[in-house]
Amino acid sequence: MKKTLLAAAVTGAFAMSAHAQSSVTLYGTLDAGLVYTNNQAGHSSWQENSGGVSDTLWGLRGGEDLGGGLRAVFNLENGFNINNGTFRESGSEFNRQAYVGLQSAQFGTLTLGRQYDSMVDFLQPIAATGSGLGNNFASHPFDNDNLDNTFSIKNSIKYHSANYSGLEFGGLYGFSNGAGQFSNNRAYSAGVSYSNGPLNVAASYLQLNNGGTNTLGATSLAQGETNVSAGLQRTYGVGANYAFGPATVGLVWTHTQLDNIQGANVDGTIVTGLSGTNLHLNNYEINGRYALTPVLSLTAAYTYTDGHLSGTYGSGDPKWHQVSLLSDYMLSKRTDIYLEGVYQHAAGDLGDAGSNVAAINSLSPSSTANQVAVTVGMRHRF
Repeated sequence: MKKTLLAAAVTGAFAMSAHAQSSVTLYGTLDAGLVYTNNQAGHSSWQENSGGVSDTLWGLRGGEDLGGGLRAVFNLENGFNINNGTFRESGSEFNRQAYVGLQSAQFGTLTLGRQYDSMVDFLQPIAATGSGLGNNFASHPFDNDNLDNTFSIKNSIKYHSANYSGLEFGGLYGFSNGAGQFSNNRAYSAGVSYSNGPLNVAASYLQLNNGGTNTLGATSLAQGETNVSAGLQRTYGVGANYAFGPATVGLVWTHTQLDNIQGANVDGTIVTGLSGTNLHLNNYEINGRYALTPVLSLTAAYTYTDGHLSGTYGSGDPKWHQVSLLSDYMLSKRTDIYLEGVYQHAAGDLGDAGSNVAAINSLSPSSTANQVAVTVGMRHRF
């Protein structure tokens, strides 16, 4: 009898140990607010907004300990509109991330599936938008450098190194998945970052080939993933931030080259007939955050975007100046409320299309060169 009880106890202990080696975590962010805009297509507007500061999403992540320092990992993540519950990308449940792979504490992580590129992984945390200082409205015009993670890369294999005394690096390749179309809608990316005490520096590169013409490939304009589709898109940049006391200051520069633009997503409408048009953009950003108290912080950013347009529709020199201010108050570790203001001024022209207009990220373009948006919202993380 004693032997039977002992065997049962040992078996139970091993079962509990095996269970502890595997884990699944449900997580997410809910962000909803009221936005006033002085000009959208010639009219002022009040509207409820989803994800003004942070993307609204939910996901599952987990892994299993395989022994010897090796671990199986996975992540499934869905972005959605909290106003009506619809998917961010029509017909795609896990429209942000969906991958599985192996992780080694010594050598890093190798994963396959739908994943974010190196601009998002390495440079975005230093920028004012996305996972950096957390302000979607502060993204660069039409998120031309993907620092606001407008799209992720499908059919991708990705490597991210371990942390070697503050140094991390990685790369990604997204297959076209089209027979006889190896380079049609493929993507590749690489990045590196280094953190040492209060200093963080990063550099990243992303290239998309013929994005959108092959809908099986890395990205797709037709499915509402990207804002612009081009025969060739090259994006690269560098950035650094420094923390001293309760303050953090950052500088970011990115360059985006869009050659032979095939289409653009303007407020949900796909505009075509742009073949032969080239647009090159330089984004210069300075940002800062100051913690007034442990629960109250102020964030500010200024971005100057200098562009050059050429090709079928003539030449132009579009420019944008954008200032954003964000005040955030933590009600708890998981819940906060915020007040945000963004001002954008457009200058220059768009070739034969006429004068440039302001267009704050995720809002309909203004009918003039200026646009102001003010948001009050609430965010909850779980």
